[in-house]
Amino acid sequence: MKTQHHKSTDNTIPVVLIRHAQSQWNKENRFTGWANPSLTEAGVIEAQNAGEWLHQQGYRFDAAYSSRLQRAITTLDILLEQLGQPHILRQQDWRLNERHYGALQGVDKTRAAAQVGEHQVWRWRRGYEDRAVPLLRTDPGHPANDGLYADVDAQLLPGVENLAQTQARVTQFWRKEIIPRIHQGERLLISAHGNTLRALLMTLSGMSVAEVESFEIPTATPVLYRFDCSGQALDWHYLDIHDSETMSA
Repeated sequence: MKTQHHKSTDNTIPVVLIRHAQSQWNKENRFTGWANPSLTEAGVIEAQNAGEWLHQQGYRFDAAYSSRLQRAITTLDILLEQLGQPHILRQQDWRLNERHYGALQGVDKTRAAAQVGEHQVWRWRRGYEDRAVPLLRTDPGHPANDGLYADVDAQLLPGVENLAQTQARVTQFWRKEIIPRIHQGERLLISAHGNTLRALLMTLSGMSVAEVESFEIPTATPVLYRFDCSGQALDWHYLDIHDSETMSA
């Protein structure tokens, strides 16, 4: 599919989705979920390059969203700074948070694979129905005990999730928050996570369970989605920010 480098001149509405840049726990190969590591130095550069590319290609946005996790917030901060739009309307929504990995959060994936096998680790990471051991509500690490979510009904906060549950919350977010803005013709930028974006693409594109389980989203690589004014998804593709010709344009 041909990459669209500039805001569409037709009647479609663009929404750019991006998985946060490399975090410290990405680098350390640890289950992250709702834990809150910062970006690595390499991650900061990834986000800067993505923002510079979007700026060079003429992208402009009316509003922006991120999860409540620092790696997505920082990625969005960097993108908007590079775009020269640091003060546009922006919101942080917990429903954009990464899939919650329960008691696996912080565990080294290689070590886990040595204990239970690579296939089980893959199922925990990518399985649509699979879930790890949950955190109990009394666990200090449970989001119900985190002041960051004090405004959220504790009954909604997970101790663990599978991809189906992640899909349910991100789809609710999309329908409530994003569809009305698309109806208004607003151009949106959303910084989130690998699993929330996989789940969202499953909803928008009608991916099968088998397709979404094998689908990977790289860090700091923007995805352009086009919608009609009713909010119907038309098509999507990655933006080739590593194309040397467009970077030097």
